[in-house]
Amino acid sequence: MKRYEKHIFICENKRPDDHPRGCCAQKGSSEIKESLKQKIKALGLNTSVRANTAGCLDACEFGVTVVVYPEQIWYGGVTLSDVDEILSSHIVNNKPVERLFIKDKRYNKDLIED
Repeated sequence: MKRYEKHIFICENKRPDDHPRGCCAQKGSSEIKESLKQKIKALGLNTSVRANTAGCLDACEFGVTVVVYPEQIWYGGVTLSDVDEILSSHIVNNKPVERLFIKDKRYNKDLIED
């Protein structure tokens, strides 16, 4: 039996301020992770869903980057105001939030049309 049904990884990679690709840490990823963790617990999902810090997910230019497993759904540009929608739509109702998909074939190759 699986310990968790879903894992949410939030990139908290830090790069120098002048790095051309930026980094998720500068875009508020730590606050997003904390919000996800608190809301998962408040919803009583903490025994089946886990939110974890991730190092570099190699999608800095799309940050804040969040990836949900086992579905391998990659979200980009995630803000605090997106947390509730990700939880209610994707995590609770298994309906990924399409407007937040990283629209690059390297990430959501099976979900993005040419």
